[in-house]
Amino acid sequence: MCAEVKSLNEECGVFGVWGTPDAARLTYFGLFALQHRGQEGAGITVNNNGNLRTKRGFGLLTDVFPTPESVDDLNGQAAIGHVRYSTEGGNLLENIQPLPFNFSDTQFAIAHNGNLTNAISIRKKLESQGAIYQSSSDTENLMHLIRLSKAPTLDGQMKEALNIIKGGFAYLVITKDRLYAALDPNGFRPLVVGQLKNGAYVVCSETCALNAVGAEFKFDVQPGQLLRIDDNGIKIETYTTNTQLAICSMEFIYFARPDSDIYGVNVHKARKRMGELLAQEHPVPNADMVIGVPNSSLSAATGYAEAAGLPYEMGLIKNQYSARTFIEPTQALREQGVKMKLAAVPGVVDGKNIVLVDDSIVRGTTSRRIVKLLKDAGAASVHLRIASPALKYPCFYGIDIQHVCELIAANKTVEEMRPIFGADSLAFLSTKSLIKAINLKSDAPNQGLCVAYFTGDYPTKLYDYQKEYDDDQKALAKMRLDEVAK
Repeated sequence: MCAEVKSLNEECGVFGVWGTPDAARLTYFGLFALQHRGQEGAGITVNNNGNLRTKRGFGLLTDVFPTPESVDDLNGQAAIGHVRYSTEGGNLLENIQPLPFNFSDTQFAIAHNGNLTNAISIRKKLESQGAIYQSSSDTENLMHLIRLSKAPTLDGQMKEALNIIKGGFAYLVITKDRLYAALDPNGFRPLVVGQLKNGAYVVCSETCALNAVGAEFKFDVQPGQLLRIDDNGIKIETYTTNTQLAICSMEFIYFARPDSDIYGVNVHKARKRMGELLAQEHPVPNADMVIGVPNSSLSAATGYAEAAGLPYEMGLIKNQYSARTFIEPTQALREQGVKMKLAAVPGVVDGKNIVLVDDSIVRGTTSRRIVKLLKDAGAASVHLRIASPALKYPCFYGIDIQHVCELIAANKTVEEMRPIFGADSLAFLSTKSLIKAINLKSDAPNQGLCVAYFTGDYPTKLYDYQKEYDDDQKALAKMRLDEVAK
């Protein structure tokens, strides 16, 4: 058995705005642009002249806010919002964000994208001191730490709390008179600032959400920064100088929308370069065409096709009304999701030798099903090319990769995986080429990318998860020894 690493707050989307009369509606539009980051829950908190009001619920944004009136009912001049997905066991109403807090002297609401690596020890310590938690989300730790701080100002309390928590986080905190935004010391999760024509400031996970509300991009929030936005404007400070950029490479590979820019790098262009370098590293002789897995692999597939001098064809059709399978909370739902979301086009693939480009392989369920779809539709051969390195290590900073046993590439070699997927050949992009394709041009290790999922070289201490990680490695070693013995 592998040790299961519970992380109840993963890859999500956050959006906040201060200083505009249509704050709730703008937040809705911004969250709609970020819906790809989470589909299990959504919520908005508005500030109406110092009074905070929150509405949240299960499902898509349109499930929680089904009519224009349900959004317009949230009157206010500032707001924060959140779209969420969770791991199994974490999808509870009390975990859906923003998390509201009502105290005798004030109100807060918090939205969080990421995962804290010392959340367990913080919670145990605070509960032993009498703290009462309302949710199982690690997000709540920040609020307890703020309220327990002895710093004389709220700014100071925020800084003190942010220096205690560890891991990956992009926080939005709204109060009666201000909006805070904070990024972890490694910048694992993206966070950007824009400005509306009326002067209102917007903070959100991706630049695509700025475009959706007509905000002009101003800057990327940097690791270790704390922003305070109020009626006087925006104030930028740092709560720590012990920083080193290590943004999650999966943002470029899979999560972010292709029209978003992260630290000046366009996601579509980065993915296209991944495909180009993949074609150089792993060509397929006698291939007839290239097909990309919709939708996050299409950019890489076009890059591969151009570099290989092959036609790019639409051999797979996606049902645009289905959810992304990676962010479904259980394996059964993921498998059913693959069946519902994709169909092969026999008239395109029949009798053809196909290069199938996908962005990544986690558990392998999707890859196996897609190869079978193409072969059932008459494909002569399917050569699977992955536009990222093999995922071999768990993530502790905010991605639903909980333990090694879930990662097929951690348990099987490339040649062992190939027949499992039914592919005629299989190859992955190298880590070196991934870094080259994204090209952040940072002086930090790996040019400012976190590539721990591929190399096992984590940019921070694992804190509460160190034992689970060690147990994972021991379990994996035992599995491999058992295979050798057989």
